[in-house]
Amino acid sequence: MKVNTTRFGELTVNTEDIINFSEGLLGFEKLSKFFVVDPGDSTLILWLQSIEDESIAFPIIEPKIFKPDYIAKLLPADMNSVELENINNAKIYSILTIPSDITTMSANLKAPIVINNEKKVAKQIVLQDNKLSVKFEMYKELKSYIVTYTSDDSKRTHVAAPKVHNETSSNTSEDGENIQRKESIKEA
Repeated sequence: MKVNTTRFGELTVNTEDIINFSEGLLGFEKLSKFFVVDPGDSTLILWLQSIEDESIAFPIIEPKIFKPDYIAKLLPADMNSVELENINNAKIYSILTIPSDITTMSANLKAPIVINNEKKVAKQIVLQDNKLSVKFEMYKELKSYIVTYTSDDSKRTHVAAPKVHNETSSNTSEDGENIQRKESIKEA
């Protein structure tokens, strides 16, 4: 199905990727059909895009990325509201507030989005834990995670060393890599 969006233009969405929020989101109770958009950048921020209103898209992120000790303690009624038997079958996201000064960006840890991965039903659930913040400033933690996140492409990509004339000799290390060493040239 084709969906027009203000932020991303026209997108094609598979019907099995549509997430149903029977109660909508807090403040947006009339919107019940959404899908997740991955813009493919390095920020790790996804977007929860409405199908019913092309101008509504919420930036979301998995809170474990910037707060590894985050736990969404769901009550049995919360689990039932998204038809979950096991929390491992759920995806948990925090909605972000991104002001013009991104260093003051914050995440809503108090009311996460809980998505049942199998049944594609979801709800924004207000957790009972009073220690959780609605505006957890997390820019530094996210930036730190992105900076330390590495992908070792050397294990997937092999680049041959450039060939050098007689001034160098080539040895092979234990793991098969070419090591080039410059020989000293004696003048006659």
